[in-house]
Amino acid sequence: MNNIMTIGWNMVKRAIGSRKGLLVFIVLPAVVVSAIISVTGGMSGEAATLLYSNMDRGAGGKHLISELAKNGDYKLVENISEEELKENVTSQKGTAGLFIPADYTEALLSGSQPQVTVYELRATEGSILVKMKADAIAREMMSAAATVKAAGSAGETEQLAEFAAILQRAGEHHVGSIRTDYNLYPRQTLGVITGMTLMFLMSLVTSTVSLIMDDRKRRTMMRMFSAPVRSYEIALGNFLGSFIVGLIQIAVVLVLGKWVLRYDYEVPMYLYFLILAAFILVSMGIAGTVAGLIRNPNNAGLLNSLILTPTCMLGGCFWPLSIMPEYMQKAANFTPQKWAIQAVDIAAAGGGWNELWLPFAVLGLMAAVLLAVGSAILRPNEAGVSA
Repeated sequence: MNNIMTIGWNMVKRAIGSRKGLLVFIVLPAVVVSAIISVTGGMSGEAATLLYSNMDRGAGGKHLISELAKNGDYKLVENISEEELKENVTSQKGTAGLFIPADYTEALLSGSQPQVTVYELRATEGSILVKMKADAIAREMMSAAATVKAAGSAGETEQLAEFAAILQRAGEHHVGSIRTDYNLYPRQTLGVITGMTLMFLMSLVTSTVSLIMDDRKRRTMMRMFSAPVRSYEIALGNFLGSFIVGLIQIAVVLVLGKWVLRYDYEVPMYLYFLILAAFILVSMGIAGTVAGLIRNPNNAGLLNSLILTPTCMLGGCFWPLSIMPEYMQKAANFTPQKWAIQAVDIAAAGGGWNELWLPFAVLGLMAAVLLAVGSAILRPNEAGVSA
């Protein structure tokens, strides 16, 4: 046991004991995953800021802003003019900007659907929802305006007064609704973030193989084997060291995402940590197996093109499995990424261990088989080919 711990600790020091190793294995993955979180769904616990400028002095513009405010999905911030609105949107002080023209109410009463301008730097889910909700509220007000016109009120002043009264009563919402969809399904951005995290975790495979191949090339492993150290101790020591580095990487990424960027993973942190740790075990098994098969250390760099990239693409790290052909979906069952992402999706949807046992069992079986094979074929008594 002491030999395994010594070899494992030496692996940890070689991997992250230097400034370069700390940057490559800890800082870089944390920064990249944090950037992905910020772009796709960071600060998800706060309501989006919606800038607006209401030039309409009638009841229509006020009703539109009131209904958006009651929705609760936005934090509304008023701007005095359209120019100020554009400037603040450009400065990214809000998710989007809503401009209501001065003749908005009059256009509603005339029977035409007035245009509300939405300013945005890029199309986002929030800005698209603003457009949809504004159009829906406008259609409801057009129906109210048609009712006023059909009543045959003589003057424009009377029509405006009746229209304002109808919108006031509509804003009281005497008829309510019961929400049945509580978003009990994982967000698509969670799959992207998980996929990127898995990709960086699996990149440890390349680094582990490189370190093991370096030991074989320099006959360090052979000298360890000539000492009273057994083959399985050398293999388990290398696996343990790489596993500890992976756990540190997972902890840094989760802490930065959860408590610094305040991203809602929708999964209990301990469960998300266990899923990623199980994936790391499979990655260690792949590293040991490949290290035992590759005799030439110059070929270790081929792992990115032969294992890392194809399995991440096939396992659903970059896109949903549902868009792939059926035969590729079946082939994805042999990749650990698919089962790790499936476990996260099940946990995010509220599933318990009665559903989670399958992906965990598959990941555990993959890890056990690959670790056993890697330990058997590592052959520390052989030197690597230096050609």
